[in-house]
Amino acid sequence: MSGADLVLVGDVYTVDAARRWAKAVAIEGDRIVAVGNEDEVRDRVGAADEVVRGACIVPGFQDAHIHAAFAGRILLNVNLEDLATRDAYLERIASFAREHPELPWITGGGWYNPVFLATDGPLAADLDAVVADRPVFMMNADTHAAWVNTKALEAGAITRSTRDPWDGYYVRDADGMPTGCLQEGAAYSFWSDVVPRTSVEDRRDAIRVAQDRLFALGITGWQDAWVEPDLLRAYRSLGDAGELRARVVTALWWDRHLGLEQIDGFVNERGQGSAGNVHASTVKIMLDGCPETCTASMLAPYEGPFGQEHDRGIRFVDTELLNEAVVRLDALGFQVHQHALGDRAVRSALDALETARRANGWNDLRHHIAHLQLPDPADVPRLREVDVVANMQPFWAQPDPMIETMTKPRVGDRADRLYPIGDLRRTGAVLAFGSDWPVSTPDPFLQMEVAVTRRAPGSSDGPVLVAAQGIDLPAALAAFTRGSAFVNHDDDAGSIEPGMRADLAVLDRNPFDGPANQIATTRVTMTLASGRVMYDAP
Repeated sequence: MSGADLVLVGDVYTVDAARRWAKAVAIEGDRIVAVGNEDEVRDRVGAADEVVRGACIVPGFQDAHIHAAFAGRILLNVNLEDLATRDAYLERIASFAREHPELPWITGGGWYNPVFLATDGPLAADLDAVVADRPVFMMNADTHAAWVNTKALEAGAITRSTRDPWDGYYVRDADGMPTGCLQEGAAYSFWSDVVPRTSVEDRRDAIRVAQDRLFALGITGWQDAWVEPDLLRAYRSLGDAGELRARVVTALWWDRHLGLEQIDGFVNERGQGSAGNVHASTVKIMLDGCPETCTASMLAPYEGPFGQEHDRGIRFVDTELLNEAVVRLDALGFQVHQHALGDRAVRSALDALETARRANGWNDLRHHIAHLQLPDPADVPRLREVDVVANMQPFWAQPDPMIETMTKPRVGDRADRLYPIGDLRRTGAVLAFGSDWPVSTPDPFLQMEVAVTRRAPGSSDGPVLVAAQGIDLPAALAAFTRGSAFVNHDDDAGSIEPGMRADLAVLDRNPFDGPANQIATTRVTMTLASGRVMYDAP
């Protein structure tokens, strides 16, 4: 017995195939070497250099769909995610602008759509009142819209005569003048074509900040769901320098304004960008927008006046092109990660993957569909049948102001099938969980509580969003560990077993103790990645 570097003692939830509990886990180097009760572990490994006691030990969490670098950029600039009123937003933006007179643009994000329901989105005039000397660009919380001031509109040459892009629109007043809210493609093209590009060094800083935040939440790996070449270079350079301690899958961004010609570029990026903790093995294809802005792709029109104006939403990728792209990517060994919220988008995603199965046969690429907000019930069993992972964002599955004031009026009775996590599990689909941070909180325990209760965190008797779609805590925790590790092709993580990589989170309480509305009170006290302590609570 050579001894262990570290022994963790507490209620150990292994998330192995049997979902066993243990009382201790020993670590040597980057590996778990023993799991059992405390005496058994000590008998197997002998003396340990260090013993840490915690209330509960679980596998390190993995986030299957996140925008970590983008979230880090917001944290380094104007972060509005913790505020809830127009005046609070404006005060923080004004304060940041005063503190940073050297910046040519003021950027950030995190504003919440329902705050501006009365004005059909935020107004440039409000931003002009606090920052009139420079352009301002603020992405909203769900990253599908932007708020800009008049200086920014002028920088983009956006006027009454500017036509809406095919994949989005400018919110306009009665005279046709853009009001300062850019939806979907209007926001994305402005971000890429008008706002000055972020330097690779700034991107590295953003990743560092995000990594620290995620380690503090017990998250040891993630899939970044929107990675363009500059961001891939930033990830790779941090990995080469030994600063990227988390394991990251980079989902290479499919540009919907291009076609199949971009696939050769993905092959080159995979070869040049994959090394160490960076795995450039996935391609992300965004098929639609969001029901809240009538840009999700639906099988039937939106309700009432919303349907008259927006019909069935926007399909970002033509069906024939999508099918051919997925077949080719699958044949080349890429995992395909598709964004689909509306039922027509979900069906298109499944049809494309089914086409790839017929063309190329079955494989272990672990394709996945993210969000699945409103799939048609007939398509729910198809995920298991086509061998597609359901990549869900459980924090959204609660009756919050977005659902109540924006989603339900636009989709009507279809709201009864919002986020069918329970049905997906009952059909046997593999579940993986992700936060979509900065769209919503990256805290796994807040998300898992909502997955279980379908209520706002902390609520014991508040309104419920489709109670039948709740799942139990073992299933939720497995989706954030074993399930997300599976979709990230990380077969050395996701459970606590001898031989597995020592990615672990030590907790201040056992989340299985007490009622479900206390799950979110759980805090991480220590996080280990590859056996190294990455976070130790003060």
